[in-house]
Amino acid sequence: MTESFPRQYAATRCFSLGIPRVFNISPDGCRVAFLRSRSGTDPVNCLWVLDLDSGAEHLAADPLALGAPDDDLPPEERARRERARERAGGIVSYACDRDLTVAVFALSGRIFAADLAGRGEPRVVPVPVPGPALDPRPDPAGRRVAYVSGGALRVADLPAGGGGSPGGDRVLAAPERDHVTYGLPEFIAAEEMGRLRGYWWSPDGSAILAARVDDGPVQRWHIADPANPAQPPAEVAYPAAGTANAEVTLVLAGLDGSHTPVDWDQVAYPYLATVCWEETGEAGPLFVVQDRTQRQMRILRADAATGRCELVHAASDDAWLDIVPGVPAWTAAGDLVWTGDADGARRLYVAPPAALAGAPPVTPAGLQVRGVLDVDGDTVLFAASQEPAEIHLWTYAPAGLTRLTSEPGVYGGRRAGGTTVVAQRTLREAGRRVRVLRDMPDGAAAPPAIEITSLGARPNVATPAPVLLSAGQREIRTAVVLPSWHQPGSAKLPVVLAPYGGPGHQEVLAAAGTYLTAQWLADQGFAVVVADGRGTPGRGPEWDRAIRGDFAGPVLEDQVDALHAAGQRFSDLDLGRVGIRGWSFGGYLAALAVLRRPDVFHAAVAGAPVTDMRLYDTHYTERYLGHPDEDKEAYERCSLLPDAPRLRRPLLLIHGLADDNVVVAHTLRLSSALLAAGRMHNVLPLSGSTHMAAQAEVMENLLLLQVDFLRRSLAPAAIAPNP
Repeated sequence: MTESFPRQYAATRCFSLGIPRVFNISPDGCRVAFLRSRSGTDPVNCLWVLDLDSGAEHLAADPLALGAPDDDLPPEERARRERARERAGGIVSYACDRDLTVAVFALSGRIFAADLAGRGEPRVVPVPVPGPALDPRPDPAGRRVAYVSGGALRVADLPAGGGGSPGGDRVLAAPERDHVTYGLPEFIAAEEMGRLRGYWWSPDGSAILAARVDDGPVQRWHIADPANPAQPPAEVAYPAAGTANAEVTLVLAGLDGSHTPVDWDQVAYPYLATVCWEETGEAGPLFVVQDRTQRQMRILRADAATGRCELVHAASDDAWLDIVPGVPAWTAAGDLVWTGDADGARRLYVAPPAALAGAPPVTPAGLQVRGVLDVDGDTVLFAASQEPAEIHLWTYAPAGLTRLTSEPGVYGGRRAGGTTVVAQRTLREAGRRVRVLRDMPDGAAAPPAIEITSLGARPNVATPAPVLLSAGQREIRTAVVLPSWHQPGSAKLPVVLAPYGGPGHQEVLAAAGTYLTAQWLADQGFAVVVADGRGTPGRGPEWDRAIRGDFAGPVLEDQVDALHAAGQRFSDLDLGRVGIRGWSFGGYLAALAVLRRPDVFHAAVAGAPVTDMRLYDTHYTERYLGHPDEDKEAYERCSLLPDAPRLRRPLLLIHGLADDNVVVAHTLRLSSALLAAGRMHNVLPLSGSTHMAAQAEVMENLLLLQVDFLRRSLAPAAIAPNP
């Protein structure tokens, strides 16, 4: 019997297993390291190496063969994976030396080293600490490994051949008191800034730049597991909007025992966004800081000897400045790679540091830069969009711009040594293909691309066939997915909107795999409409900033406009039976829809919704709504709690009780307000589930329960007249 799609969806972790990912390329361009599990249902990632000269793949490290299945995660590693939205197990991250000869990784709190040059078997690196070892990273030469244990940054010798011994293990920076750690990112950095690391080796391996985090000032919240009343609540440091953040500083810790604090104005610029300390850079690391409003950003250079900082570049914006992945970075010629907003687009800049402020962009106004992926010599590999639903690969070099991908789709990649890894998703197929391309000297024929084998499962659902629209006057990118069996004109279909609809994430993409769940939902008898309204990425600064001070009005208006445009295009859509479902910001949007527009939306499923913006974190919420003490009206305008008495439609609230990102208090406070107003609603608590709700049985049954709720709520007799 064929496995049902919901069960397969859960078993494959949303079809992410068996797919090659997390690539690193050797400087000579001859080897590619990557992660991949052995099948589309195997959750244990292994480390592999592809030799481009022979085309052969080599298994470099298998957690099961190492006797480390990674089923005993330290709390810190579990939290890191939650922040990274990591669903797989085994080796989920690894770090390499400069020449890609050794890789180190942690499994169940132990450090392992794998030889990527095929000269030996991977082995455990014994270290003399009782607690778990976190985030191991080798020095550039592959002679030592740094790691964090007990909040202290440590370093150990790493003998050649991938082995290890406790000889030479020592502490570089130790916490002076409770709530202080060295070498780990704070909650805000990992959840909102995309910075999942807290230390950086110097290019010569003589020192480490480490983040010192003191989260003592951060308020403590307590997350209980009501299903296990004997277990004490977990205490978390959660910086809600308007409250204190962790105090983050930097220290240069030398292997000779020296400690040099990095001196900048942390009061004015409390957010440490990113660090760049590369071989090609001038002496001392670069790092980027933001003020609390995120309207001011500074690139600073620290003197490696004194810790004093000098200003390299300053940027400002009346609304906010985004942290763009991959910048700053250096070219081999000593130019600085940066991005900035100009003429309605995010554009790429490559110039000497002293000339960066007045340099012209190297990309045109019609191209939206999404992020810098790598710098290979003087060639910059970056992702960018001309059409928001597509993300393509481009390179910039002194000779000019080159577009590397052409078929409509979504592409990512890495580059080093003239070798480019291209990961592609298109509308032709639901999976992801990974190809490796090699540059050749002028006039020489390029060798055929090598494809890295994908072992992902084939979905037990019809290949999605979304129709992509530019809806309404604002040309809202919209996808409509109809049942695979539907014949036009044969029947009216109830409609389900399935948006995210908020900052930082797109749902409408030219990639069939994006719509697997939408296609399955459509095949249950619905027309599914997905829309990326104002605030979603890929459309430029003006589009992003249209939601400043208001998460509710523009966002909801765009969903209504997209729905009506879809109804005009497809006459079989029954706009008298419209449901909406979403998770996180999408859950907020779903609840908002039935509360404020019951004339349009007749039922909603709201998963892990942010119902009161004062309960969400500082960096995200204050970026868009300002400080709650200064912009009270914005917080009131976006809160769902005052709207509780307006509920007239079926509403299902779903929330993981162990969620430490959008805590369950959001759903409970809305439920209390609805109860106080005498409004019927349903609440589905997920015991033991975090924001990802990643347990297989939860993932499977959540889909089935939502479909059942929407069927019952959108049946013709269930749609009451508008109040």
